[in-house]
Amino acid sequence: MTPDSASSRVVITGGTGLIGRALSSRLAASGLDVVVLSRRSPEETRVPRGCRVVRWDGVSSASWVAEADGALAIVNLAGESIAGGRWTKTRQRRIVGSRVAAADAVVDAVGQARRRPEVVLQASAVGFYGDRGDEPLDESSRAGSGFLAETTLAWERATARVEELGMRRVLLRTGLVLARDGGALAAMTPPFRFGLGGRLGDGRQWMPWIHLDDEVGAIVHLLERREARGPFNLCAPEPATNAAFTRALAQVLHRPAFCAAPAAALRLVLGEMSNLVLGGQRVRPRRLLESGFSFRFPELSGALENLFP
Repeated sequence: MTPDSASSRVVITGGTGLIGRALSSRLAASGLDVVVLSRRSPEETRVPRGCRVVRWDGVSSASWVAEADGALAIVNLAGESIAGGRWTKTRQRRIVGSRVAAADAVVDAVGQARRRPEVVLQASAVGFYGDRGDEPLDESSRAGSGFLAETTLAWERATARVEELGMRRVLLRTGLVLARDGGALAAMTPPFRFGLGGRLGDGRQWMPWIHLDDEVGAIVHLLERREARGPFNLCAPEPATNAAFTRALAQVLHRPAFCAAPAAALRLVLGEMSNLVLGGQRVRPRRLLESGFSFRFPELSGALENLFP
């Protein structure tokens, strides 16, 4: 990406998370002025070299309207983790509320900007489609049902107003992001290393996945292409079932994987949150491929071998 002097700033909410850190690093390395919004002070926030930190409260735009004015893009990744504990009614309200509040702040900042950013890239997830079994899904598929689908739908709708202001908006429906030092893969690896890994439930649920490098590459790709609008599935061309994912991870770690976790036990322990691991979506990135994006890691075996050489 080659920045121009008039619009070389990218503002990132949620920039201290797994995707945000990697994206910030990639954009800063290309010479862009990367602004990471953080609830912590600049002194307390660790960001990649070349990035700036601006403090904000997660719900308003007051502290960063000036950064939005004339920016190239706003990338909205902010929202409470869905994997931080059981989905009590209180946690569900926080999960949805944090996403909607951050999105409202983005819309407010854009509305106040004298020179509006070119694009808002809005985080979302393949959970938009709900648990759909073996049904093939792409960006034209309808929204599903359940808490995950309802949450992602609310997240996407919360920034829809920027389109009424004449802006381009891209929805980033992301699958399971594979990274060695963070995210779900880092959490599931230790049991496998001790020979305690295994499929979850019957293992037939689909797991749309994407290597972190491809996740970041796809976001940059969609930022650069001015014709890109609407939803894009950010996942590898071929999802894997949980059973196939389990075998591939065990193989690359050179460990057995015999300790299956029964669905009933997972539901008992996790409650409704068990839908995260027992539900799935057979999603393909049709629009991303049609836009010309080329995956570095289109196959699961290659992605895992890269992460665990």
